[in-house]
Amino acid sequence: MPATPTLALVAHDAKKDAMVEFARRHQDKLAVFELVSTGTTGGRILEACPDLKVTRLKSGPLGGDQQIGAMIAEGKLQGLLFFVDPLSPMPHDVDVKALMRLAVVYDMPMALNPSTADILLRSARLQGLKTTSATPEVGSLSS
Repeated sequence: MPATPTLALVAHDAKKDAMVEFARRHQDKLAVFELVSTGTTGGRILEACPDLKVTRLKSGPLGGDQQIGAMIAEGKLQGLLFFVDPLSPMPHDVDVKALMRLAVVYDMPMALNPSTADILLRSARLQGLKTTSATPEVGSLSS
């Protein structure tokens, strides 16, 4: 695992506001990661949180989902926060499914909504620590 873990931030159009709000609330926690994001989502996050360093890839439908999928397959990502909109049809649905499939195949921590993302950010595994089912959350380590 790299010295600084890399986290991908992706959100469907109807969930971009939720991702921006999530980034605002967790700016201090996200700052310890290398962040990559699909184009539009990354731009919105940077507007709201200019102190975060976010590498913007292509927009999801233009290949950004596939770029993130390649990073998963190459072992370059340690986690994926992908706020999905299950109620709207996606013209690039095949790419979205492929991205989630890769996260599952490579056993990558993945959150599909803000509640799960809150939990994932406290994960010892995401921080690069060896974990077991008895490992406490990162926030509990110092208590």
